Amino acid sequence: MRRGTWWASCRPRCLRTASNAAALAASGALPENVNYAVKSSFLLSFLESVPDVSAKLKSPNTKEEKFEDVVKLAQDAAVLVLVY
Repeated sequence: MRRGTWWASCRPRCLRTASNAAALAASGALPENVNYAVKSSFLLSFLESVPDVSAKLKSPNTKEEKFEDVVKLAQDAAVLVLVY
């Protein structure tokens, strides 16, 4: 995939928005805890295309680690992204 095309490829999966009115009409209930995922390859391509961000990216970690250490790293790396 060429840089700059990640957006078009990502849109069908990660940019769908839940329509509260449509959900209410279809099911009689409002959606809760709607989560979306972005493929890491698309996200990395996007981040690498921003010079200020690209310079701050860490190298991949390929060494063997204990499960508990990996869990701690994942918890420290998790963030909440709010989109309005």
